[in-house]
Amino acid sequence: MSRPTRGRLARYGFAEGEGGVRAADLLGADGLGLWQADEQEPTDRSAADLLAALSRAADPDLALRQLHRMVETERRTAADDAIGSELLAALAADPGLRRRLVAVLGASAALGDHLVANPGQWTVLRTAPDGLAPTADGRLDLALAGRLTTATAPVAVLRHAYRLALLRIAAADLTGGRGLEQVMAALSALADATLAAAYEIAVGELPAGTPRPRLAVVAMGKCGGDELNYVSDVDVIFVAATDEDLPAATTVAARLIHVCGLVAWPVDAALRPEGNRGPLVRTLASHLAYYQRWARTWEFQALLKARPAAGDLALAGEWIDALAPLVWRASERPEAVSDVRAMRRRIIDNIPPKELDREIKRGPGGLRDIEFAVQLLQLVHGRGDESLRVPGTVPALRALVAGGYVGRADGEALLRGYRFLRGVEHRLQLQALRRTHTVPTEPAALRWLATALGYAAIPGRSAVESFRADWVAHATEVRRLHAKLLYRPLLESVARVPADGLRLTPEAARHRLEVLGFADPAGALRHLQALTGGVSRTAAIQRTLLPVLLSEFADAPEPDRGLLNYRQVSDKLGSTPWYLRLLRDSGPVARRLARVLSSSRYAADLLAREPEALRLLAEENELTPRPREVLCDGFAAAAARHAEPVEATRAVRALRRRELVRIACADVLSRAGGLAPRPERGVPAGPLADVTRVGTGLSYVTDATLSAALRAVRAAQPELPGLRFAVIGVGRLGGYESNYLSDADVLFVYDPPAGTAESTASAAAHAIAEELRRLLGAPAPDPALGVDADLRPEGRQGPLVRSLAAYAQYYARWSRVWEAQALLRARFVCGDADLGTEFEQMVDPVRYPADGLTREQVVEIRRIKARVENERLPRGADPATHTKLGRGGLADVEWAVQLLQLRHAGAYPQLRGTRTLDALAAARDAKLVDPADAVAMTAGWTLAAQVRNALMLVRGRAGDQLPRHGVELAGVVRLLGADDPGEFLDDYLRTARRSRAAMQRVLDAGV
Repeated sequence: MSRPTRGRLARYGFAEGEGGVRAADLLGADGLGLWQADEQEPTDRSAADLLAALSRAADPDLALRQLHRMVETERRTAADDAIGSELLAALAADPGLRRRLVAVLGASAALGDHLVANPGQWTVLRTAPDGLAPTADGRLDLALAGRLTTATAPVAVLRHAYRLALLRIAAADLTGGRGLEQVMAALSALADATLAAAYEIAVGELPAGTPRPRLAVVAMGKCGGDELNYVSDVDVIFVAATDEDLPAATTVAARLIHVCGLVAWPVDAALRPEGNRGPLVRTLASHLAYYQRWARTWEFQALLKARPAAGDLALAGEWIDALAPLVWRASERPEAVSDVRAMRRRIIDNIPPKELDREIKRGPGGLRDIEFAVQLLQLVHGRGDESLRVPGTVPALRALVAGGYVGRADGEALLRGYRFLRGVEHRLQLQALRRTHTVPTEPAALRWLATALGYAAIPGRSAVESFRADWVAHATEVRRLHAKLLYRPLLESVARVPADGLRLTPEAARHRLEVLGFADPAGALRHLQALTGGVSRTAAIQRTLLPVLLSEFADAPEPDRGLLNYRQVSDKLGSTPWYLRLLRDSGPVARRLARVLSSSRYAADLLAREPEALRLLAEENELTPRPREVLCDGFAAAAARHAEPVEATRAVRALRRRELVRIACADVLSRAGGLAPRPERGVPAGPLADVTRVGTGLSYVTDATLSAALRAVRAAQPELPGLRFAVIGVGRLGGYESNYLSDADVLFVYDPPAGTAESTASAAAHAIAEELRRLLGAPAPDPALGVDADLRPEGRQGPLVRSLAAYAQYYARWSRVWEAQALLRARFVCGDADLGTEFEQMVDPVRYPADGLTREQVVEIRRIKARVENERLPRGADPATHTKLGRGGLADVEWAVQLLQLRHAGAYPQLRGTRTLDALAAARDAKLVDPADAVAMTAGWTLAAQVRNALMLVRGRAGDQLPRHGVELAGVVRLLGADDPGEFLDDYLRTARRSRAAMQRVLDAGV
């Protein structure tokens, strides 16, 4: 086969090399006749459709080989080629059949072998004449099975009926026709039907004249919970009505077990009283006596999933009802909770070490973790809440969430983990219809599994890597939540034990911390010892507080950082009388502090510099951003208490730091829920998590900082009588859109006093501006505020300060369209208010041109934007997720809005504002932009701004790139109140795409 042919077939997913040669042979004229080697393309449209279906299979080569074997088998068993051509013709005519059959052949070698060995059985996957897919509800069709087999024995008929039903279930599962819960229910229903049929076969074989016994078959385990997988023992308990029924009932039960083993799977009755040592069948009275006197906790735990399955269903119901009071009193026994935990530990201890990290059922973070946590909560809380008395894991977990016993986020995380792990288990078992719960290590097997689960390669990441990342994420989350739900009392004990006690069992304590998600359990233990060691009152209060704090740290993407930050704050304030008392006695403070320290490096760093600022966490009104007037007055008063500008500015910067703590803590806590500060006068209404509220609050803090520092500078400078000086905010400061690490973008303007030489006035104004910038940006314990004047005329090449007349002359003669664009967000910040007003009035004709823009100016704006995108996006940045300069991000929306303002604000005064979203809303109301586009751009700008702020809070440093994976993405997602990082990332990309398209339409409309 030529290399081009291999390449073309490789596009369909067929293996290259020897595998590619094999695919070409099977597809060619001597095989299925679907591929023209000379033309290097399918023979016709139906062949192309079939090839496309094969390419979507979990293993295209396996699907092709099995299909070829089916066709060859049918040809050999026929007098001519009619049967083979009938199968291919059916695949061409029935898209549903094609999709279902190919999916089965590519995902299950065992079912493929079955179809090869049983020609004609593929017809059960045909689409019905009414267009419906074949039923996949687990029902047996014994009549159909009887027609498809030459065997007349009932066991053979039942075996064929079982395989046909399993085939339909698998086809629906693999093609999305059934969700996981529906598949599990269908498999459990199929088990019930098989048990019932085997029961009737066994009863029919009793010697003539033997009375039919009253025998109930009770489903247990996964079958009882309606969550059976493809290959599993079916757990049952047999119950006879009376002693007289026992002999015949035992014969029937033994034969039922034998028949089911021949047909489908082993029947396991080991959950019966005394296990395999006890009698196979007991009467209802005997069962009741055993459970009343001898049963252990795990046996009651197993009864949670009991339900009638076959035989005498009424008797099974009586048995369940009789035992129910014992089940729901089991947790009252002193050893009950410890028994459940001990059983879970024994299960893990019995896993071979080489399989521990690959076990998705029994291993840490596996299905058993979820099941044991759910079942313990059922046993404890089901005594008084009958809504929890349901057999299945998923229904029980939903009931626990609905009843408030498990948090919604935790419940959803467990559900996601359960669905993921069961999905992996199903695909593993379906491949060879073999019982397995272990993820393979072979590269080829891993690639097959990832593909079967729907993973595909993306740039920079293979399908296997994506699968592994999700597996690790789900297992970690399940492990953490399992510990949170099952081991919280143990964690409380670890936190309360003095240091000497902790050192007695370091391995056990380290394991529990690791389960919670601590990356460095040994380091975490050292922190706990330092905080709780000794017999002092401080250590005693810490031992009371730490259980609450540890649970909060465990919910964060980096629990170790939260504990470390808490240790640092405690080291600084541990001896301060009010510190621990505040945490102990003010209910919300401890949890708020833990949430802040574990969620935000930015806030944690600020608190480490000023731990006393955590007093702000005590009252919600302390976490409300202050109005501009209040801030300006307070900052000015602090500066006025110092004669030297350096000391005055230091005091101002300390106040700024405190306000940054206030806003950052409120932002983190309001995003996390449970905190909704009441707005004060002058502060925009709405939750603090609203990014416009955060931007406004931060801009007010910057205004107050500049205002107070300017007063201190002018008070110390040699005064030039009559010199007027003002600071004009531009950029994000001018638009009230500052973020946590924003510089202050400004223009400096002055007006010389009458009769003063221009050079003298210019020098004095320049000295004021330079000193202001120096003092606010100088190294100090408090965060610096960069004062950036690069948006001034001529940029960095132009003078730092200009007079009002010089600005007017420049804008009248030399300004370009981008400078008018920059002025759209210009507003007076501080200094001489009259001069600020005059400046705004002077630039209004420039930024709001009466005649709008010429076509050439619009083209220039588009050209500049394109250049900015190409040149300013950092090297290696992902344009899809860069919040500032990326597609659909902040810059896209701002340029679109500013273009609308430049074109129309001269005629529409309502567009004359510095806030991006306000101007966009005004343009929408004036019908200057499509409402749908306005919605898309508003959503894009808002989400990008929220993510940008969250990135800064999480990282503690500037950054505009939203990562696609890792702890920083998890931190951002958690901070923004979402649950699933993957879903959040998808939502961001979708929102950004819509925003980008809307922006493009606005820019295109101006040309």
